Parts: sequence; C-alpha cells; structure tokens
Amino acid sequence: MKRVISVYLPFWATDRMRRAMGNTAPSADTPLVLKGAIGSRRIVMAVDDLGVKIGVRIGMPVAKAESLFGNLTILDADPVRDADALEKLAIWALRLYSPIVAVDPPDGLVLDITGAAHLYGGEAGLVADLITRLADLGITAHVALSDSWGAAHALARFGRQARLIVEAGHSAEALLRLPVEALRLPPDMLPDLHLLGLDTIGELAGKPRPPLTKSFGPKLFKRIDQAFGRLSEPIEPVASPELIQVERVFAEPIGAPETLEKYTRRLTDMICNRLDEKGLGVRRLDLHFVRVDNHIETIMAATAKPVRDPKRLGRLLCDKIETVNPGFGVDRMRLVAALTERLDAKQVEASWSQPAKPDVDDLWDILANRYGPDCLYRAVSVATDIPERAVKRVPPSASEMGSRRNAGYRRPQRLYRKPEAIQTLAALPDHPPKAFSWRGQRYRVACADGPERVLGEWWRSDTELGKVRDYFILEVEGGQRFWVFRSGDGQHPETGGLNWFLHGKFD
Repeated sequence: MKRVISVYLPFWATDRMRRAMGNTAPSADTPLVLKGAIGSRRIVMAVDDLGVKIGVRIGMPVAKAESLFGNLTILDADPVRDADALEKLAIWALRLYSPIVAVDPPDGLVLDITGAAHLYGGEAGLVADLITRLADLGITAHVALSDSWGAAHALARFGRQARLIVEAGHSAEALLRLPVEALRLPPDMLPDLHLLGLDTIGELAGKPRPPLTKSFGPKLFKRIDQAFGRLSEPIEPVASPELIQVERVFAEPIGAPETLEKYTRRLTDMICNRLDEKGLGVRRLDLHFVRVDNHIETIMAATAKPVRDPKRLGRLLCDKIETVNPGFGVDRMRLVAALTERLDAKQVEASWSQPAKPDVDDLWDILANRYGPDCLYRAVSVATDIPERAVKRVPPSASEMGSRRNAGYRRPQRLYRKPEAIQTLAALPDHPPKAFSWRGQRYRVACADGPERVLGEWWRSDTELGKVRDYFILEVEGGQRFWVFRSGDGQHPETGGLNWFLHGKFD
C-alpha cells in the first residue's frame, strides 16, 4: 500500500529568514514579523511562533501590530526566496529519505516513502529522523504519515499533533472529524459549505453527491476521493539541475519485464558516462517508471562506496524490476543520481608475487539491496569497561578496526543481551556464591575466580554515578563455566542492591 508523508512548516518564512540572517538574526525572545503589501495596505505576511503566542496574526495590518505589540522585529517578506529555499529543502529530503519528493507550496513538502522506510528502521524511525534533522536546521515541522497525499496533507495541518502516523488502511477514520478546510478546496467554496452546515469532512462525505456536484463542481468530491485513497494523485518528483539524470520517452508504452530491463541497462550506461565526465561516483540511484495513468513506480539501488560501473549498477537495479507494476504501460523512464561523491581514477598495482585482493564490495551491495542495509555488518571492539557496550556494529566497508583496550580481558564467548537475575547462596555478601539457580535449574559451584570490578560510566548518565559491579567466573560441578556479577561492592548500599545476575557463558 502507498505510504505518503506530508511535512508542514508552519513558520517557514520566518525560520528561513533567521537562517539567512545568521548571527545578525533577532534574538530568540524577540518576535519576528514579515510584512508585505496588498495594494496600498501593508499587512503581516508571516509571523514566528513567539509572535503567534502574543497575538500577532497573518493578515493583520502592520500599523495595528506595531501599536499593540511594541517589541517586534518587522522585516520585508521575500516569497520568491522562500519558494527557492523550499525547493532546495525538497532536494535535501530527496537525497536522504525518498526517491519521490515534491514541493507542497507555500509551506510544505510531500514524500512518497513506499518501500523506503526500512532504511531508518521503519516508518516511526524515518519520521523521527526527519523531524530531528529539521529541528537541527532551525525549522519547525509538523509531519503526518498516511495512505494518500490528501490525507497526510490534512492531518499535518489540522491534526493538532506535530507527529502523526496513521496505520495503513485507517486514513478515512482519521479524516472524518477534520474541518472541510483540510481538503485543499478553493477558498471561495468554503463559506457556502459552512452555510449549508457542512463543517467537517465526515459531514460532507456522507451527503449525496449529485446535488453538491451540480452546485460546486466535480473538484469537491475529487478532493474527498483523493484524501480517502479512492482516486490516485500523482506526485511529480522535484527536478534540479544539480542532480545528474537521464530520461527515455517511448512512443508506445512498454511493460514487459525484459523490455524494462533492457532500457534500464541503457539508462545506466548513459548516466555512468555523465558521471565519468564529472569525475563522480553514485551512492544512490533512483529509477522512476512513469505510467500512462501518471502513476510513478520507483526502485532504487544504494552502494556502500561511490560507483560508476554500469554493469554493477545495472544488475542492482534489474534485481528489483520484478517489484515494478507497469499497469497499462510505461511511457517514460527517468534515472536520477540522487547521491553522488567524488570518485577519481586509481592506478591498479599488479604483482606477480601476491594475488590481487578480492573485491567484495559488489557482493555487499547485492545483499544490502536485496535484504536491507542492516543485514551486513562487522563487529568491532569499543574502549569501555561495560561489557554490553564493548562491541558495536559498523558497515562492512568501514575502515574502523576497533580498540584493543579490552584485548587482555577474559570475556565469555556468549554474552546475553540483558543480564538475567539469579538466586544465589553465598557465605558472605562480598564472597562468590556457593550455589545458584538459573532458569529453573540449580547449580553447585565447584570453584570461582574473581572479583573483577567494573565501575559505572558516570559521564554517560547520572544514574551510573558510584555504581559498582563485581564479576566472577563460576565453574559448576558439571564443568560449565558462567560469568556472573553482583551489583554493589557489598559494603556501601549506594553502589548497588547486592543482587546477582548472570551475564554470559563460556563455551
């Protein structure tokens, strides 16, 4: 099912102005107002969140705002630069989140993330990352995720939540209580709808269509069908001269898989030639199949390192052609290098004495595109005393080798994700146990070695300040060896509760 994100930027003009002014921007505790002219009237065109809180409204005469609210910074609005910056923001989102991103003027973006959410651990992860990155840029954003552009647009602006994810198939239920203004209808249509007592989308959707269509035209219920997902609404991706792209238009629609594969490889050859001219390699390719019904099917291929080998890139894209639904035919194909990096030619060193180092980057890319980017990783050591933090995952192509700080420590081959509580019998609180019970089985300890004291990392969290773990290696009567620890040093209660946990097992 199609999944669409709408990004609403309620203070886009003022946020952009503050970013553009840099160090000369008004302080955060000073309301920023942007003014413009309609005829001979000077009115407020945009206001930041602080201005909204004190009562400044868009459309208010500037003279009235100045008289009512003295502490205002008033500057000239610049809608042209706002629009240009919004398009640049769409290109930024295109490179990070989705191959289909469009501008939703004057203050929003729309992203078709169908099949792309797994790159961020799911839909919730993608939405959270998007909001966080925009906040880091100084941009306030409300984000809604739903099954259609119309539904996501309405929920982002009228859903009263900065982050809203609607489960697939439940968009209609979420829309019923929203006002009719959320449907992107012409402004002159809204007063007549309110005059008829149709204030919400649910009230409008429940009315007979013929009389209302006769009075308001077909656009009224077209917007309802688009919001409910009954009628397709194509999203035309943003185009930029900064992006390297090639396109093929067909006189007759195509749809056979072998034909789609043939032209995919031809487009890959063309874009690799363009990349070679600029000395670039591609990290992500987006291939758009524009169908005759204006619906866009998209596949993308990502690589661990910059690449411009047409055979390698063509294979990655052709592996995904089986996921493309050509419908009644594809009349245009467009291949976009969404993410590129510098790739200079390298001298290949031949050696008669040593064989060439095998290149496994191609295998990594094939597996990552087929099963997801998280399917391949290397484990490297981290310089920390806390066992569960001592190993981290890195991409297989990363040059990081890890720390050798813990190389001399005795550690079990099997470390449990979470230490498991055990019941112990010990002679004294600060002595190793003589017996313990774990997972319903009792073990008698034959010998023990320890303790190895590990202190909490107070610089990470205040809750770890002064905390202590004493680790012991316990060998039981059957010959098995376990790695257990006691929380606390056995003398000072603030160091831990003297509870015992099993953290690993020696094989």
